[in-house]
Order: sequence, then C-alpha cells, then structure tokens
Amino acid sequence: MSDPVSDPVSDPVSDPVSAGGPAGEPCVALVTGAGSGIGRATTLRFVCAGARVLALDRDPEGVAETRRLAGDPGRVATLVEDVTAEGAPAAAVAAALRHFGRLDWLVNNAGIGNAKAADQTSDAEWDRYVDVNLRALFRFSREALPHLAPGRGAIVNLASVFGLFGHPRVAPYAATKAAVVGLTRQMAADYGPAGIRVNAVAPGVIETALTRGRIDADPRFQALNIDPIPFPRLGRPEDVANAIYFLCSQEASYVSGHVLAVDGGWSVTNYSRRGAAL
Repeated sequence: MSDPVSDPVSDPVSDPVSAGGPAGEPCVALVTGAGSGIGRATTLRFVCAGARVLALDRDPEGVAETRRLAGDPGRVATLVEDVTAEGAPAAAVAAALRHFGRLDWLVNNAGIGNAKAADQTSDAEWDRYVDVNLRALFRFSREALPHLAPGRGAIVNLASVFGLFGHPRVAPYAATKAAVVGLTRQMAADYGPAGIRVNAVAPGVIETALTRGRIDADPRFQALNIDPIPFPRLGRPEDVANAIYFLCSQEASYVSGHVLAVDGGWSVTNYSRRGAAL
C-alpha cells in the first residue's frame, strides 16, 4: 500500500538507462573490481545499455583493457585504486561526479576468495578478507549513498552462495559474504524510505581466468562445486552481469533487499551429475 505523502518515488521511467537522469541523460555507475571477470562484464553490460561507468581496479592494465573493450572511451572513465585504500571511496565518487556529473548506481564487486578452514586461517588472513570483502564495500556504500537520487539510485553488492550455506574450508570468505547479505538487507531497510534500492547477487562457480585452473584440474573442487550443478554449463561473468544490470534497472524498481543467486541451481537442488548419470 503506497503513501502519497511519504512516497519519494515517482512513476518509473520507460527507459532505465537513457532516461535515467535529468533531461534524459544516461545513468552513471561506479563499478569496483572492473579490470577483469564479473566487474569487466558488468561494465561492458552497462555500456551496451547506454550507461556511463567509472571503472575502478587496482590493476591499471586490466581496467585499461576494460575501457578499450567498451568501444567508446567516452562512456568509461577509469580509476586505479585499491578498494581498501583509505581515500579510495571518496576518490572514486569524486571521479564519477567529475567525469559524468552524477552517480546513479554502485556495484560493489571487488573481492577476494580462495579461503581456508577457520583453524588454518591466520589473523592477518582474516583481516584481509574483512578489509576487502566487507569493510571496503561498507565504505564505498557510505560514500555513494548521499549522491544516489530517489527513484533511480541503486546499490548491488557481490555476495556468494557460500554466504548463504555452509561449505567446506572457506571460513573467512563465507563469513564475509554472509555479512554482505546482512548488510544488504539492513541498507535496504535504512534507505528504502528514500527510494534507494539495495540488493545483492550471490554467484556460484563462475568460469573466469581465476577459477579455470581449479575447474579443470582440482578433483575436490569439481566434486564440491561442479558436480552439484544441474544446469548443463558453468556460469559465465556475463550471467552475473545481466543479473546486476537487472537489479540496477527500473525493471527491478520494486525489488530491494533481495539476494539473487546466479548458480545454475547449485544452491536449491539436491543434485549430482555423476549420480544422475548412473
């Protein structure tokens, strides 16, 4: 039931990108970890839809390649920063405003994986996971929130299916991704009244340069992460990018506080590829 007095959101615009801002200007996104994998695919998906992107990564060659692949350099500005650097959130938001005049969407994609069990994880390793996967996401969100406009402002956080279910030997990764889920829901409650939506995607195994070796050659990884997928192929960065774009767009204008699994059914089926073949 809507409240005509307190509801800050006007009717959804017909085109979520080209009409997303004042005078029909393209929407503007800030994507962290944009130099490879899901971050790169998300940047290219946004550009394909007509948006402008401030692409941030600590790898200068990677983010430069993302900008080149976008085709139109004017649609992508780059910033080389480590998301854990003290001044990174302010520098990134300022760069987006400087290059494109405003900020509509934040995609907190940067993160690290390849964790270990709790008894094998040092304090320094734990702190690193918290700093990259959670603290940086919080700080970028805090910096961006005052600039996100009611009715079109959106944040999408990268969680993981490992943050939804227990999984062997990934303690700091799973803990930080579970915290991302909790923070996403809390921010949806806090900023929903202002017309700002906050959602998360929870990828399963996604085939990237970082995962290809384990997918091909690690029997344990295959048994735990590939065998239980009922869908007949692995996930691709573009699969996650499409979900992120949907959650940012006006097509998801009444979706907030949601965690969208992109995992080919891994997290919701009791499946075994080898068992099904018997």
